[in-house]
Amino acid sequence: MMSRKPRPYPIIYALLGLLAVALASGSSAAPKYKVLHGFTGGSDGGGLWGSLTLDGKGNVYGATTTTIFVLTPHSDGMWGFAVLQRFSKDGPPNGGLIFDGAGNLYGTTQICCPYGYGEVFELSPGSRGWKKKVLYHFSAKDHAGAPWDGPIMDKAENLYGTGGSAFELSPTSDGWRFTSLHEFPSFSGDGINPYAGLVMDAAGNLYGTTENGGINDCGFSDGCGTVYELSPTAGGKSKEHILHKFGHGNDGVSPALGALVIDRSGAVYGTTDIGGRLGYGTVFKLTPGSDGKWTEAILHNFTSGAGGDHASAGVVMDKSGNLYGTTIGGGSGCDCGVVYKLAPGQNGKWIYTVLHTFIGSDGAQPDANLILDDKGNLYGTTATGGPGGYGVAFELTP
Repeated sequence: MMSRKPRPYPIIYALLGLLAVALASGSSAAPKYKVLHGFTGGSDGGGLWGSLTLDGKGNVYGATTTTIFVLTPHSDGMWGFAVLQRFSKDGPPNGGLIFDGAGNLYGTTQICCPYGYGEVFELSPGSRGWKKKVLYHFSAKDHAGAPWDGPIMDKAENLYGTGGSAFELSPTSDGWRFTSLHEFPSFSGDGINPYAGLVMDAAGNLYGTTENGGINDCGFSDGCGTVYELSPTAGGKSKEHILHKFGHGNDGVSPALGALVIDRSGAVYGTTDIGGRLGYGTVFKLTPGSDGKWTEAILHNFTSGAGGDHASAGVVMDKSGNLYGTTIGGGSGCDCGVVYKLAPGQNGKWIYTVLHTFIGSDGAQPDANLILDDKGNLYGTTATGGPGGYGVAFELTP
């Protein structure tokens, strides 16, 4: 069962829109937070549950529950907004978007016609706007339907993602070929509910998390969650390796819905929504050993209150090895979440800093992974809050 918090009622945050602008612009000290667009739930859409993506020109793309949009930076510091595609009967876009080398966008919907199990789509730019093409309709027999997050792409432009199972879509002369890479059983020590998106290392191995499965000593009958690796094998299939089963002692429980991140040494970083020493979630690191076993280290235990709690998103890493992420709770009195930084310190200790505290009118419930541009600026989304009450896209300069 998913651990997202209920959506706050949007109008609460809309009442304080002017206050948020004043607070955001009144301080000259870093970090600097800026709302790029406050969504209204009207023609611009609303409810941002996925990450943003950047093109080579600094334009920012994302999805609401009804639209695909682009934000364009202007020389005066303002940002233009445009809707590229609207969704209605073809199901709401879900998760983040990615670009291929030709400038086409790819994404997923969780539910859609004709089977109701979602689709993978492509948006191609043209002189008359962006044209949508469905690459694959999921059906019940695929076991990979209802993808929660967007796909990733390798150098050969094969797409990878997760629904009920992990899958690959490969371009062929006759369309896109679907391959089930791994099916997660109902419960057998393996993970279940692989809601988070995938990441790929340089060798083509895929990494992800399951919200449940593994062991069940955390009080959840369906298990505490896992981190897994899928290694390519002959015949186009994959072999699964469970890197970690959550739930032992003060370990985290229920990995976040955001994707993992891999550093240059091959270590894997992520978050859990709950568990840990204080029960409010963790940031963890998994390090591979020469014997093939992986060792977990807890880098941070979230607390209730000003430090933020319950990380629904994963973390991203900058060139210096600093980690950045969000929590959906804690922070200010409205329990709207925070943006945080974890910096590696001496003796294996990590330094935790809150970069921004959401107050509702500037966004609330940041639910998806942040992204970084080449200058180190962070971009993200909130599912609710903002001047319009239906979430925001934001920029944060640490």
